[in-house]
Amino acid sequence: MKAVFIPYNQAYKERLIEILDRMNIRGFTNWDEVQGRGTKKGEPHYGDHAWPTLNSAIITMISDERVESLLAKIHELDIQTEAQGIHAFVWNIEKMA
Repeated sequence: MKAVFIPYNQAYKERLIEILDRMNIRGFTNWDEVQGRGTKKGEPHYGDHAWPTLNSAIITMISDERVESLLAKIHELDIQTEAQGIHAFVWNIEKMA
């Protein structure tokens, strides 16, 4: 089992939920307002007067076999509108209760 953490520009929320729905990834946790900036070209997303946009984030736990497909769809979304900003990070889940 893997944890996939997806920080994204708030503009992606509906499209990201659609991807999860189409892939039948039911369980996730969403944070609506997170701040940050990209490591390469991304502008800051601080929610203040100088940088008014914000990010959101989703984390989901999925089987190992589903990870590559989800990452491919997220990468495809990122390529379509690169300036917005979306990434995915994957961790191993050792135990779950």
